[in-house]
Amino acid sequence: MKRYGVIAHLIPTMPDSQLLLKQQQALDQFLATNEPIPLLIERVGGRKLPKYKPGSYPANTILRAHFTDHKGCNRSKFADIWLPNGTVKSLSIQGAAILQGFPSWYEFPPETATAGSIIGYSVPPSFATQLFMSAQSILKGAKL
Repeated sequence: MKRYGVIAHLIPTMPDSQLLLKQQQALDQFLATNEPIPLLIERVGGRKLPKYKPGSYPANTILRAHFTDHKGCNRSKFADIWLPNGTVKSLSIQGAAILQGFPSWYEFPPETATAGSIIGYSVPPSFATQLFMSAQSILKGAKL
């Protein structure tokens, strides 16, 4: 299953967006050597080209810094989804949370910076589950 498939149902509800110049350059660089496929393209990155990930790859680590600027103010747009038909959508908080491993029913505060802090500072729940299951099986086998 393609990674973007876990948020495909949300994409139509996400706000339309336009790629920034550096995002477009990153997209052009990708398309120069690859077939058009859905991409997640960060909007942040400073002087370097933004990171992008094909929809079939795991998403980049989502950090708190993606949701706030250098002054600590909300960033309303932190990543975009580019689809091969040319559609560009702004990744929603719910989409970012699902990519980070949160269940779809988890509710976040409405403020982007607060929700982003929760997502960005968290250990992905699926990773935490695997870690604790592994630790539990090791402890069950240990003689204390």
